Amino acid sequence: QAQLIESGGGSVQAGGSLRLTCRVAGYRYLRNCVGWFRQSPGKEREGVAAIGARTNTPFYADSVKGRFTISQDNTKDWVYLQMNSLIPEDTAMYYCAASNDCLAPLQESTYQSWGQGTQVTVSS
Repeated sequence: QAQLIESGGGSVQAGGSLRLTCRVAGYRYLRNCVGWFRQSPGKEREGVAAIGARTNTPFYADSVKGRFTISQDNTKDWVYLQMNSLIPEDTAMYYCAASNDCLAPLQESTYQSWGQGTQVTVSS
């Protein structure tokens, strides 16, 4: 499995911004796709954004399009989620995940490796 460590969560007011960082380690074939998911109490885990490591192609959930941007550095060891115009509904634990393929990049079942999560809280 790949190893993933998230950071950058915190508390912000509505309209604010946060940047989440995911440190990705492990064999390259295990992390051809890196995604960000979120889960709030009582809700299912939701795919937010993903990126194809080799193609650099981003994928977004409709709920975050135009507000969130996923990117990776040149080494592909760091994946970022820039979150702008945050709303209270974005409050959740955010998880970074890695997969050996990107066929269904926003589906939880695609991913084999997961980080521990970082909390994002948006107040109104």
